[in-house]
Amino acid sequence: MGDDEKRQAAEPTDDLVQDTPPASEEDSAAPASEAADEKAPPSLEGRIQELAAALAKAEDRSLRQLAETENIRRRFERERAESLKYAASGLAKDLLNVADNLYRALQAVPDGMREGNDAAKNFLIGVEMTEKELIAAFQKHGIRRILPVGETFSHNEHQAMFEVENTGQPAGTVVELMQPGYIMHDRLLRPAMVGVAKGDPDAVEHIDTTV
Repeated sequence: MGDDEKRQAAEPTDDLVQDTPPASEEDSAAPASEAADEKAPPSLEGRIQELAAALAKAEDRSLRQLAETENIRRRFERERAESLKYAASGLAKDLLNVADNLYRALQAVPDGMREGNDAAKNFLIGVEMTEKELIAAFQKHGIRRILPVGETFSHNEHQAMFEVENTGQPAGTVVELMQPGYIMHDRLLRPAMVGVAKGDPDAVEHIDTTV
């Protein structure tokens, strides 16, 4: 091979150069466009949706906290009202024995004493007035005395101590009172201790007196 032939083989021909077209501007711009899309911020609509979702969560959390606070406030008010309502229960229990003694003293007074001399009558009147003042003070604080003679026995307010036969009263009727009971609003301070009429043993269930 001569020098001319070697030179022609080393130099690229026009046909080979034309077979490899240059990269277009669109092809070179495509990767750059994709990278720009990846780094581009979210659209305005997407951002609005994100903010709306965050706001909804914040509102829900705020409403839950508000409801919890309201429940705590209501529970506190209820407990405070209960505390005030039964604030005198401890003192009332301590005074029940005083009320019992006055009640027993008046029940033990014979009829003749009420018609006796002035000193005895004045003494009796003083005891009666003292008991009335004490009962009035109880009532002022929502305390009611239970005197159930003649009423039907109630497990909620009475404690049966014994049964009485041949009373002429329906079975389960309270016929004797050993000790008055007391109730404060709707809370029982002490049940009334009573004797209950006994009915026909074959037809009527007995009142439990073993409590």
